[in-house]
Amino acid sequence: MANPPHGGILKDLLARDLPRQAELATEAENLPAIVLTERQLCDLELILNGGFSPLEGFMNEADYKGVVKENRLADGVLFSMPITLDLSEETIKELGLKPSLRVTLRDLRDDRNLAILTIDDIYKPDKVTEAKEVFGSDDEAHPAVKYLFRTAGEYYVGGKIEAINRLQHYDFVDLRYTPAELRLHFDKLGWSRVVAFQTRNPMHRAHRELTVRAARSHHANVLIHPVVGLTKPGDIDHFTRVRVYKALLPRYPNGMAVLGLLPLAMRMGGPREAIWHAIIRKNHGATHFIVGRDHAGPGKNSQGVDFYGPYDAQYAVEKYRDELGIEVVPFQMVTYLPDKDEYAPIDQIPKETRTLNISGTELRSRLRSGRDIPEWFSYPEVVKVLRESHPPRAAQGFTVFLTGYQNSGKDQIARALQVTLNQQGGRSVSMLLGETVRSELSSELGFSREDRSKNIARIAFVAGELTRSGTAVIASPIAPFADDRQAAREAVEKYGDFFLVHVATPLEHCEKTDKRGIYARARRGEIKGFTGVDDPYEVPAKPDLVVDAEKQTVRSIVHQIVLMLEGTGLLDRL
Repeated sequence: MANPPHGGILKDLLARDLPRQAELATEAENLPAIVLTERQLCDLELILNGGFSPLEGFMNEADYKGVVKENRLADGVLFSMPITLDLSEETIKELGLKPSLRVTLRDLRDDRNLAILTIDDIYKPDKVTEAKEVFGSDDEAHPAVKYLFRTAGEYYVGGKIEAINRLQHYDFVDLRYTPAELRLHFDKLGWSRVVAFQTRNPMHRAHRELTVRAARSHHANVLIHPVVGLTKPGDIDHFTRVRVYKALLPRYPNGMAVLGLLPLAMRMGGPREAIWHAIIRKNHGATHFIVGRDHAGPGKNSQGVDFYGPYDAQYAVEKYRDELGIEVVPFQMVTYLPDKDEYAPIDQIPKETRTLNISGTELRSRLRSGRDIPEWFSYPEVVKVLRESHPPRAAQGFTVFLTGYQNSGKDQIARALQVTLNQQGGRSVSMLLGETVRSELSSELGFSREDRSKNIARIAFVAGELTRSGTAVIASPIAPFADDRQAAREAVEKYGDFFLVHVATPLEHCEKTDKRGIYARARRGEIKGFTGVDDPYEVPAKPDLVVDAEKQTVRSIVHQIVLMLEGTGLLDRL
């Protein structure tokens, strides 16, 4: 029999409210509606299906404060992560939200009504306290802290939820078990002891070995339970990872393992997150939970120090072991012994023994360069999936982002670079000139700070999508503001390399050589908000390359850019 859910009862709101679905669906059409963000949708899905039991809605202020300060809901039940519905003051006023009001929760992807929330309260959280208590720091190098301070709304809306519809998914539907479905599956298989393995990365031979060892040592079966909601920025996409898990599954002893997907929005909260993950796996029926070294750790802070110690998460879960009702299985680091062709726990290997390992950095390097990945490290079918999703450097897209004053030479450089890359071949090349984008994509925008930011955001979006598809993108807007350039870098770097080239041609030279008379018109006041005349240009602090069209020819500048690209391996095939 599966492990009892946290709090004793599985809060499956979808099953509970099914008899009233038609009635609730009709009511929802006539209520004010909150369109949920991607993270809020992940949270809602696990509230609706009971993954977050004993929660029955988004936390009110009493539950929120108890969780932040004491790891406990207002009724004393252990819960370590605030699950809140954050909204802006503008949205609250626009919808007229207030306590006791019923409001529809709507899916941003397809406008389907998912649930009705009855508002308990609307409160303004102390975000600094939340960051320090929950994540141990208010350093924005932590992705959850950055989200809390920069993205989350100023207010939280708490209240219980009534379910209308499940969220629609179109990928790996056969692997998306709710807690009730997974419990039924375990019962069907006759499993009474289940070791859950949390992961947000591809799995290789070492992961297979450690999960098999964990299962055998506890006379249990294995639930491979990867997160397919939101993970750490920069992680490998879940489509690739799930194909890897499916390829790996036949390598387990017959009948030992099941693969199920978890639509969780991770916070990378280390110790707090480990407790939360244990609760979630308990709700899905697991009796044991593998807690890894630096479990759900976000990496290093802004001072270059790890946010959490390597075993902080294990200590945290062990502290609440009795209350959690799930047994912690410490993650045993294993390494390969080439002389025996087997894996063994590191702490059981004599010092003189020869071992082999490939780090994550080395694996990514081998994938980029196309070098061999040995079978002792990963299975051929897994490597095949990874190579399909991670082509070598010479087939990857990238963006060269030229910034500088009007008439700085950036457009001429962009055209010459496009010709050079087209001549060499190997990938398609797209050019986004500032004036072209203004006429084709942003014709309704002016030159206010807000409109300039929107223009650069649109360029970054297009550049990111093209980069994702393996294209060489050359963009050359003025992009006078540092924040907009940084946002563009972050948008593109989700998919490939971004190179900021500052065309640092002096303003005097740009104005002196302006044959179109644009600067003269700006000086006469005929053009307002003109960069360099009555609008500022923030010089890039850390560009990847600085060039000057007053002192250099376009040919020599293009050659510098090509050398920069070659230095990263992007042009190796040319």
